[in-house]
Amino acid sequence: MPATPAGAEPVRSLYVHVPFCAHKCEYCAFYSAPPSGDVVNRYVAALVRELELIAPDCRPNTIFFGGGTPSLLTLKQWETVLLAMERLGLTRAGEWTVECNPATVSADKAKLLRDFGVNRISMGVQSLDEQLLERLGRIHTRDQVFRSFDTLRAAGFENLNLDLMFAIPGQTMALWQRTLDEALALGSEHLSCYEVIYEEDTPLFAQLNAGEFDVDEDLACDLYDALIDRSSAAGFRQYEIANFARDRRSNGQGPMTKAPEPQAGELVIGNGPLDLPTFACRHNVGYWRGLDSYGCGPSASEYVRGLRAKNWSNTTLYCEQLEKGRRAKEMAEALPPLGRAGELAAFGLRMNRGWGFAEFTVRTGFDLRAGWQSEMGDLIRCGWAAVTGDRFHLTRAGLRFADSAAERFLRPEAL
Repeated sequence: MPATPAGAEPVRSLYVHVPFCAHKCEYCAFYSAPPSGDVVNRYVAALVRELELIAPDCRPNTIFFGGGTPSLLTLKQWETVLLAMERLGLTRAGEWTVECNPATVSADKAKLLRDFGVNRISMGVQSLDEQLLERLGRIHTRDQVFRSFDTLRAAGFENLNLDLMFAIPGQTMALWQRTLDEALALGSEHLSCYEVIYEEDTPLFAQLNAGEFDVDEDLACDLYDALIDRSSAAGFRQYEIANFARDRRSNGQGPMTKAPEPQAGELVIGNGPLDLPTFACRHNVGYWRGLDSYGCGPSASEYVRGLRAKNWSNTTLYCEQLEKGRRAKEMAEALPPLGRAGELAAFGLRMNRGWGFAEFTVRTGFDLRAGWQSEMGDLIRCGWAAVTGDRFHLTRAGLRFADSAAERFLRPEAL
């Protein structure tokens, strides 16, 4: 079992992948499969074993259960995982998120999660239009979204995120505005809004290639602009390409929960705190700022003290390896400093604030202005980026095309 090296801090972030879905969505390229037979129970036992292996070196400030659909686990299966985490000292995170599908939320399950310390739920809504939900292959209805939201509030959850999608085939501006209006009226603390991406080996990609619909880039840009304007007017602050959070509860009476503290001084710029909305997802911010994180479960990735690793995207193989007492890693590689710095430059530009020059040097040992001067200049000249004071960041136009902008900062020759 890994122990924290002498003089080092234990890893402060933990991701757990639950690879089961009742139905594979048309757009999804993440590793997931329908639950069958005793496979889920076998996975739960293997996950507990993996948590035991990483626990000596993990004292998480943030935890994120993603999927798949974590809320598909039964009460008994959840209880097995949660009791193991409690025994291992893994339940005292300041922010603990579990992803849920609105069709699989129940009062009993919500209460169990809350009782063990889960304090943030991310609900996969995607749309509030019945036809678009069917188009995406979602298993929930719009009515289930509203009922599940009320169930989670009644269970004591004061930090809720809604996942939405835009540029869905068949989605008009009017439909998007209606979904935004209804979602904002719910009063969640956070919104994650993603443009549909056509990943290979997904039904939507095949339909696009078959000419069943066209991608309207101009409409997608207009939908994104409407998202930024409408969410800002409703009291949300954009802090990353697709993520928007409140500083105060929707009725203006102050934060519903105490904002998580920075972890071991890492979510800071210079001597001051990172300028985040109160309800920003600290776990994801950790990824964008390059913090170490363990990843457990099939297909989960991690980065710990310079070593990047990924578990097998195969539940059976994952379980077999853990049953033999070892982690189920498909790959592990040490990243050279310049390669890692290029990755961090790209990740950090996803955030509205971009990178402070001093912060980037502290995080990576490299000077952004020296190593990426040409790339920065190109983006500034085309209006996609700017230098404000002591930091380099993408503009509103640049954020819309952040993936293309960020790719320029990668250093594949150093990997």
